[in-house]
Amino acid sequence: MDVSLILHEMGQKARRAAAELALATSGAKDAALRAMASELRAHKAEILEANRLDVTEAEAEGLNKAMVQRLTLDDKQIEGMAKGIEEVAALPDPIGRGVSSHISPEGLEISQVRVPLGVIGVIYESRPNVTADTASLCLKSGNAVILRGGSEAVNSNRIIAKILNEAALAEGMPDGCIQLLDFNGREFTTALMELEDLDVLVPRGGTGLKAAVKAHCKVPYIMTGDGVCHIYFAPSADPEMCVPIAVNAKCQKPSACNAVETLLFHEDCAPALLPAVCTALEAHGVELRGDKKACELFEMKPATEDDWGTEYLDLIVSIKVVSSLDEALEHIARYGTKHSESIITRDYAEAERFLDAVDAAAVYVNASTRFTDGGVFGLGCEVGISTQKLHARGPMGIEQLTSTKFRIRGNGQFRR
Repeated sequence: MDVSLILHEMGQKARRAAAELALATSGAKDAALRAMASELRAHKAEILEANRLDVTEAEAEGLNKAMVQRLTLDDKQIEGMAKGIEEVAALPDPIGRGVSSHISPEGLEISQVRVPLGVIGVIYESRPNVTADTASLCLKSGNAVILRGGSEAVNSNRIIAKILNEAALAEGMPDGCIQLLDFNGREFTTALMELEDLDVLVPRGGTGLKAAVKAHCKVPYIMTGDGVCHIYFAPSADPEMCVPIAVNAKCQKPSACNAVETLLFHEDCAPALLPAVCTALEAHGVELRGDKKACELFEMKPATEDDWGTEYLDLIVSIKVVSSLDEALEHIARYGTKHSESIITRDYAEAERFLDAVDAAAVYVNASTRFTDGGVFGLGCEVGISTQKLHARGPMGIEQLTSTKFRIRGNGQFRR
């Protein structure tokens, strides 16, 4: 099997589809998206059966609990996928939207408008819903997409991609607009990273995947996902909100990249607040790992240096007592992944300083980090949560899947 030839053919097919999609009308794209959502609902039983095969095999192979949780689909999640596609269809089309315009001193009419990126490659692990989210966002924004899901979700991704692609084709979308790289073997993943027909690659996965992308990718890429997220409890933190926010941020969905991994308590509030938060977390089955001061205030496992930079994706949290906001900011800057960070405080000036000083895609005051999500932010759904600064940052919706170009209209001008 010639891996390079297979990827080249997929890339060329996607390139042709992208050229057609860039000219597709909003009405045509929206009709295709609505059909995709309808077909997901119509084939729910097939999707669930395929997903059961994946989950059974994953459990037999000893896949960790967090990964199995990400992998598993149910009726509610399939309906959520369908609704997410419909929400994308309802969003204004970004393509052709004006960014700026002016008339130059020479009389040139210069306008800047949004255009598709072109061909997008997406590599992701575990979550089959990413197949639907990504396909819909790419189609709405006029991009062709090549999807590479993890081997643990092969049956789920295969049926979802088939349903979506057939629905899009039936509504007149070009062949090649949604492709799934459906071959076993890491060599295919590497070949996708090296595919120069892509305009951008978006990896959604762990440190191993990201390291491979840095080593092999030949086109621009947008890193997403790593979430070593923090909550800092300031001296003026309202005790009434601290426990529910901490429990939500850690326990609602511990396998999510926006789940909190480290709690920082100011030493002035720690004696009263830390035990209350820890008691509530323990009641939800959370394993606590603390620094020396935290262990003196509540019985827990001593934290190691490795704990501060670990994305647990599980019911585990590290806890540290700090002497000042500056120390909290230094800790976040050193160990955070620029994803989502939160401060609990009633001090306006302190809140504003935290918002300004923390370098992250999403920075919160008095709220759980779990809100960092494309749907919550009004984007319909997301391709991923970018922790980079160039082009896109935070949840990536349709606008983040576009670039711009300048259109210049003249009447005979030439430069002197």
